[in-house]
Amino acid sequence: MVLHLQDVSLKKDDAWILHHIDWKINKGEHWVLYGLNGAGKTALLNMLCAYYFPTSGQVEVVGKIFGKSVLGEHLRRKIGIVSAGFQAKLNPLDSAFEIILSGAYASIGLYEKPTPEIREKAIKLLRQLGAIEYADRDYKTLSQGEKQRVLLGRALMGEPELLILDEPATGFDFIARESLLKTIGEIAKLKDGPTIIYVTHHVEEILPEFQHTLLLKKGEVFAKGKTNEMLTSENLSEFFEMPVECIWRNERPLLVLKS
Repeated sequence: MVLHLQDVSLKKDDAWILHHIDWKINKGEHWVLYGLNGAGKTALLNMLCAYYFPTSGQVEVVGKIFGKSVLGEHLRRKIGIVSAGFQAKLNPLDSAFEIILSGAYASIGLYEKPTPEIREKAIKLLRQLGAIEYADRDYKTLSQGEKQRVLLGRALMGEPELLILDEPATGFDFIARESLLKTIGEIAKLKDGPTIIYVTHHVEEILPEFQHTLLLKKGEVFAKGKTNEMLTSENLSEFFEMPVECIWRNERPLLVLKS
């Protein structure tokens, strides 16, 4: 089991952010965490990475039980994360290659001399991600799509058990989004690849590889289960509290407002 939350609640600044969350993810499953802004997605992700501890309930992530196991870097080395917030922590003058290399050490910046094996691994990832052509460019000069590919490479350098993709296509145009999603789909198909949680509030980003979905609403689990059972017109109309239609094309959903 990669993740197991049992009756987890979180209180911050005298306000309850998460309420009685139950969630279980087995190795090899890929999940979507879907919710509108303010649903509690960020708080939940911070908890999974041990930046927050639950007010009540039990959290177990990649074999580490909160309150019983050594967490911090011991946990985070097993988790790869791609998020807009993480981008801000990076040195904009580091090259794409340096940033990917730093993933081997779970560090912000490269402070150790990489071994030939680590350098070769980073080059292999650059090629797999279609990023080899801008390997030597400063991070600040890259497009948003290029930056996300670099962050993906950095996250994969540590061979994580769990890969969290937090709104990875935010601000992308159609072509850039679909290019990134194609790469994510290829990662999800890897036989020995990480379990993936894809966080979004856009259903059209949900790929066929993500067979499970958790709908989060106002800090509570609205529903969870098979993606094709969660993303139905009836279920989402209740979720949004307005009439919507969920249309499936090529194993991907599209959401429209009913007139």
